[in-house]
Amino acid sequence: MTEPDREPMSAYDALTTTRSVRKRLDLQRPVDLAIVKECLDIALQAPSGSNRQTWHFVVIDDATTRQAIGEIYRQTVVEYLDSPGSAAKLFADQPERAAVQARIGASVAHLGDVMGQVPVQVLGCIQTRAGLGTDNQAGLWGSVLPAAWSFMLALRSHGLASAWTTLHLSREREVAEILGLPDDVHQGVLMPVAHPIGADFHRAPRAPLEEVLHLNHW
Repeated sequence: MTEPDREPMSAYDALTTTRSVRKRLDLQRPVDLAIVKECLDIALQAPSGSNRQTWHFVVIDDATTRQAIGEIYRQTVVEYLDSPGSAAKLFADQPERAAVQARIGASVAHLGDVMGQVPVQVLGCIQTRAGLGTDNQAGLWGSVLPAAWSFMLALRSHGLASAWTTLHLSREREVAEILGLPDDVHQGVLMPVAHPIGADFHRAPRAPLEEVLHLNHW
């Protein structure tokens, strides 16, 4: 369902302007579930290991359920921000990066406060009857996480915003109980979905490619 008053977004623009949006999520404007479903249908074109397609997406728009998950998320955010690995505490000895990290920490804290109020929450999950195992985790999670990222790109192309977060996974079992998830369904990512406040999305500052590119050997 393409909105008639929106110009189609190029793949380049979607790939370079899809951000984790936290502070600028519109908590008042409802989100059309038909668009969420269309974006998920696009996401299902992503690859999955051996083409098993064992991914599942739980879409939550019930207010009571959103609030219950939001409260668990809020508590995990508080714990995370108090930990040594918090985004707000990284690169404290590098002034040029410390300020950015502090802003990210404030953004994470804000999402913790409002997760229960976002119009829609989407959980990307994978089902594995053999358990999570201890080897080849990349192969396992590579069968759902690319689809989740495609979902976020599709949301962006429709003028919607989201954020990639996994902080709630320290309390995954509690969320599973709220949603009635089977024991063999494992959560990989939680994505709030809302209309953005403002439209000025742009490329993010990143370290130069030369610092991370290795040709033929390290």
